[in-house]
Amino acid sequence: MFGTSKTPQSRGQVAIALLATAGVLVFTRWVSDPYVQNVLVLTLMYAALAQSWNILGGYCGQISLGHGLYFGIGAYASTLLFVRADVSPWLGMLVGGALAGGLAAALGYFLFRLSGHYFTIATFVVAEVGFLLMLNWEWVGGALGIQIPFEADSWATLQFARDKVPYILTALALALIAWVASLVLERSKWGFWWRAIKDNPEAAESLGVEVFGSKVAAAAISAFFTAVCGSFYAQFVSYIDPESVMSFHFSLLIALPAVLGGIGTLWGPVLGAVVLIPTSELTRSYLGGSGNGTDLIIYGALILLVSLLRPQGLVSLFALPRTKQVHPS
Repeated sequence: MFGTSKTPQSRGQVAIALLATAGVLVFTRWVSDPYVQNVLVLTLMYAALAQSWNILGGYCGQISLGHGLYFGIGAYASTLLFVRADVSPWLGMLVGGALAGGLAAALGYFLFRLSGHYFTIATFVVAEVGFLLMLNWEWVGGALGIQIPFEADSWATLQFARDKVPYILTALALALIAWVASLVLERSKWGFWWRAIKDNPEAAESLGVEVFGSKVAAAAISAFFTAVCGSFYAQFVSYIDPESVMSFHFSLLIALPAVLGGIGTLWGPVLGAVVLIPTSELTRSYLGGSGNGTDLIIYGALILLVSLLRPQGLVSLFALPRTKQVHPS
């Protein structure tokens, strides 16, 4: 068995997480500006998304540029169930996550026969096929998308017209769940197997690691959490279309915080989201319509700067503690 025993490192990680959570809660009570609250919701959501992507792209080393597909599946699944069948979006989250996880596992049967940049390109192509399919599928709204009707302020439907605090709390919960899942997985047999596959898949297989199955598991778990975030986002914005939830820009933005903060680390995706998302939102707010594409320039500049100065990501700059790698006993 692979342990997840309480060590000084793990206790330190939990302490930092509790302090960060307390900080967000205090900040939430202090800030009432809707714009700042909106940025906070997006930052927390992308922290959860980046951690989800990091399970496959960071720990397992399978770089995906197609996670927008799973995000869109979550958004469309919960929205269609809510609008067409009056199913709770909370249940829709689980359905969307299950669909995305199942699709990721099925696609993995084919995609994991590729490696390196061939795999990355394949994920991009598959996501683009999904995007074009939804764009031309009239039953799901096509290019016009779907407007989610507002019923009343309620946790049951995850709809709030005036107050964004419930969305902040939900996004914080998603980020915490993704973080806890990452911590547990990192210290489990799966985390050990994924790191071995990332370092040298041939050597890992010679040691008895089920390489193919481990990759499929990482893809399914990563897709599940990504889709759950997509369901949340749909309720938050009350409108979805292929461009807003399945575009390549989304796939890129899901991966970039992890790359910026430190790929394959526990805190890197969170730190990357905290830096990247507010910077992007503030830039777009300041420049308005004249700044189209400026956020992409900023992403590129930040990634380039960090790659040159801190190849291991921002997490190495702040020397945040990492969990100790657990080896089989």
